[in-house]
Amino acid sequence: MYYEAKSIRGISLWQDAWRRLRRDWVSMTALTFLILLALAAIFTPLIPLQSPIQMDLANRLGLPPQWHSTTLKTNEETGEKELVPVSLHLVDLEGDEFKRRVDQLWAQPSGFDIMLLNARLAIFGDYCIPSICGTDLLGRDLLSRLFHGARVSLIVGLVATLVSLIIGVSYGAIAGYAGGLVDDLMMRVVDIMYSVPFIFLVLFLITILSEDSVKAQLEQYGISRIIILYIVIGAVYWLTMARVVRGQIMSLKNEQFVDAARTIGASGLRIVFLHLVPNVMSIVIVYLTLTIPAVMLFEAFLSFLGLGVEAPAVSWGVLAEEGQRVITPVKIYWWLVVFPALALAATLYSLNFLGDGLRDALDPRMKNR
Repeated sequence: MYYEAKSIRGISLWQDAWRRLRRDWVSMTALTFLILLALAAIFTPLIPLQSPIQMDLANRLGLPPQWHSTTLKTNEETGEKELVPVSLHLVDLEGDEFKRRVDQLWAQPSGFDIMLLNARLAIFGDYCIPSICGTDLLGRDLLSRLFHGARVSLIVGLVATLVSLIIGVSYGAIAGYAGGLVDDLMMRVVDIMYSVPFIFLVLFLITILSEDSVKAQLEQYGISRIIILYIVIGAVYWLTMARVVRGQIMSLKNEQFVDAARTIGASGLRIVFLHLVPNVMSIVIVYLTLTIPAVMLFEAFLSFLGLGVEAPAVSWGVLAEEGQRVITPVKIYWWLVVFPALALAATLYSLNFLGDGLRDALDPRMKNR
């Protein structure tokens, strides 16, 4: 019996969940897309894209998608138009000239971006991918702006969601474990915040914090508007998370493993964060995948109103706002609307499909099925 029992290999909930998730081709396709998107966003400077902020009103204003890496330029000597390759003109520059040119093309990139840019120049030289998504009404390459916009949109979604996760899980877990009067008081605070119009609250906070004097004080501490955006969105998006976690904690706090922890002298906070919270992480992860698209969509809405990401930074919401401004009866620059909308929609759908797959995979009632 001993050897027979030893030969039987057990499987944990997480192993079983991963096995069932791999069977769901829709969720796996969504997960693959999100991983590739995240890698592309992280390593965007390594991809031979054009500058996302360089303008060319004379020669590249509102160009439709094209597959050739040349553009019309005016010859300064003859005054005639001629085809020239799209190029960064960085390979032959050194020292201060190189740094000045890089700042012109990417608006003070980080040290990590500079490292990737140097690798890109070593591999591709000055070559740039053609404007296969067209250019905007300031002559900027839309494909490059989509990739750089992915960085901002994904970071806003992840950071704001993590802020809401930390606040919501901590608040809900403490309320659910404490119970009684403490739970009643804490949840009444949640109810009061629910009664306040969410959109107006965020708009109010961002408007106040973006006021010139307040903004100047925050910038002294290195807090930019985009960091304010992370914190403000995350700080008001935790309410539902708190309610979900509270309900789960209340159903678990009378289990035997909690009584055992109390018996050996574990404190309340230790029981909450080391014993109870890990047992609700499956539900938290599922809710997390559904919160990220909601946060990204809200950031796009704020950018659409002009209260989100500030230039020269770009996000998909900024690109959507720029696209809707060029929809006129005279001429429709369709590529300025279609490509940002497709990028945002594909990401949101993928996150929702992944969330649905995780919900089914992490359901303990479906274990070993």
